Amino acid sequence: MTTLLRNKTSWIFDLDGTLTVPVHDFAFIRQELAIPDGEDILGHLKTLPPELATQRHNRLDAIERSLATNAIAAPGALELLACLGQRGVQLGILTRNSREIALLTLEVIGIRHYFREEHLLGRDEVPPKPDPAGILQLRDCWQVELDSMVMAGDYLFDLQAGRSAGAGTIHVGRPDGLRWPEETDLMVDQLDELLVLLQ
Repeated sequence: MTTLLRNKTSWIFDLDGTLTVPVHDFAFIRQELAIPDGEDILGHLKTLPPELATQRHNRLDAIERSLATNAIAAPGALELLACLGQRGVQLGILTRNSREIALLTLEVIGIRHYFREEHLLGRDEVPPKPDPAGILQLRDCWQVELDSMVMAGDYLFDLQAGRSAGAGTIHVGRPDGLRWPEETDLMVDQLDELLVLLQ
């Protein structure tokens, strides 16, 4: 077993693009919400007047709900969670989605039963990644040390949140090939590679 994973008893996963096959078209979402190219979606919505922000959040929720109903589990996701569950590992989700959409996604891809609802933190429960608040909240909930925790995700914000909190970081590969080695403790192309490393 790789050194990083040896003592990790608390795993936190990003959702979209990590536990699911990536399908979000962020350029389309920005266009739908009248957000400039390249700007952080949630960050931009926070700057809007309350009524307009509510309207655009409602549109974002509708887009995300549509995507959630068609979600597909990422290769290796079911097997990895089964393995971790059998080992008694604590499992959490930290997502920039709403908790409601995240729960729907987990149901659709067949892994909802691995996660207690209070261990699933979305944008309404904690400040969105890259803020590490969600990881720290789960640490307090689980009453564990940070060196027993690992954050797995496919995007820079996931890795930055993990690194800022003091947890281990696993970067799950992306179709666009983007990498952030300075924020990454372990890189895998797919989740099923972690099964081999856990042996």
